[in-house]
Amino acid sequence: MVTRPASIGELRASGYRDRTVKQEVAANAATRLRQGLPVVGGLVGFSDTVLPALETALLAGHDLILLGERGQAKSRILRSLVDLLDAWAPVVAGSEVNDHPYRPFSPHARRLVEELGDGTPIEWRSREERFAEKLATPDIAVADLIGDVDPIKVAEGRHLGDEETIHFGLVPRHNRGIVAINELPDLAERIQVALLNVMEERDVQVRGYSLRLPLDLLVVATANPEDYTNRGRIITPLKDRFGAEVRTHYPTDLADEVAVMRQEATVPESTDLPPVVVPEFMAEVLAAFTRALRGAPEVNHRSGVSVRFSIANYETLTGSAVRRALRTHEATAVARPADLGHVVTAGVGKVEFETFEEGREAEILERLLRRAVQEVFRRHTSGLDLSSLVSQFEQGLTVETGDLVPAEELLRQLGPLPGLARLLTALGVEEESPPLAAAAVEFALEGLHLQRRIDRHDVAPGTVRFESR
Repeated sequence: MVTRPASIGELRASGYRDRTVKQEVAANAATRLRQGLPVVGGLVGFSDTVLPALETALLAGHDLILLGERGQAKSRILRSLVDLLDAWAPVVAGSEVNDHPYRPFSPHARRLVEELGDGTPIEWRSREERFAEKLATPDIAVADLIGDVDPIKVAEGRHLGDEETIHFGLVPRHNRGIVAINELPDLAERIQVALLNVMEERDVQVRGYSLRLPLDLLVVATANPEDYTNRGRIITPLKDRFGAEVRTHYPTDLADEVAVMRQEATVPESTDLPPVVVPEFMAEVLAAFTRALRGAPEVNHRSGVSVRFSIANYETLTGSAVRRALRTHEATAVARPADLGHVVTAGVGKVEFETFEEGREAEILERLLRRAVQEVFRRHTSGLDLSSLVSQFEQGLTVETGDLVPAEELLRQLGPLPGLARLLTALGVEEESPPLAAAAVEFALEGLHLQRRIDRHDVAPGTVRFESR
């Protein structure tokens, strides 16, 4: 509406659709589906699994729990649901609890409507104002979520039994909106009990005073499967009040993991910095590394290996490439295998290992990273003849490279390289620039070493030498 109604009478005359929040969300979700759009954008690899379950729950008007390991986009889904609310919603002017103009229930709103009738002024709340996200922590009190007696209002002369002495908490203040609770099992069980009536009977007791709150809410929560038994649990009556449980998961395909990294990573960008390029084969190595960790017996799988680990590794890789470009005055920062050492160093504290592996964390990460390099190299170069490169090493060639060795210096050591164009094509490199060529050649050297066709020795921190076996 170009000019929004300013009173209840004008609202009635405008033909405003009166519907609950769940009806509102379902209608907006239905509009997206008719347009061929997902109800939540920006999700990768969930089209055939998570999204159908989420869409079904929202269309059914269910409160829901998103259940999954850390780093599986649960919080992203929560925050994206705000886009399914109407852009603006009318409330009785001055209402603390977003009273519906047609159905006010707070003392202030009821009194105002009784006095002014259709002339009652209304305000418009944006969809962002009707969304609340609360991280569940053990120190949360009932007063934070539901409300408590306000001693200042009592001191002003009101009786304790007067409902106007109540200071409303987070949930009532976001009436006619979405309340999202992150990590619900961390909420103390006695606090979870306080949510039972909010989600079902709609009457709330505050300090022994019973309030009838016909709240209009969509409640969404997240939880990790392990939380049901370890850190905490969701009490059975509360689980019963959620209409749907939506299971999330890590990316099932390597391409999906790469897509998430490229979408979510923050790459250094500035007029003072060189442009950054991460070749596809390097991104695939990071994705394969994460997937190897998820399947490794040395890793604590109750904790999981988050997609955030892949994203952080991608950012570390780009940071190392930018550092080399700045130190060597290269025009473009291209990620190379030499940058993977920084990935291991930065990632040691991000993965939880089994207790019996204490002290071997870096060794395990390095071994699994080598496996990831070998997997990607084998997939891309299967059927490619690299014997001419190996023969140069058999004739005495040695190559030193590292995270601060410029691309032109690496290529100068190799000299003319027969079959370079075929190697670049096999690795998906379309542009034959020195930094990209150096990245491809260095990757080939790492792959040949892992296939035991050439030797590799550490000669200094961050510097390695390739030579004949």
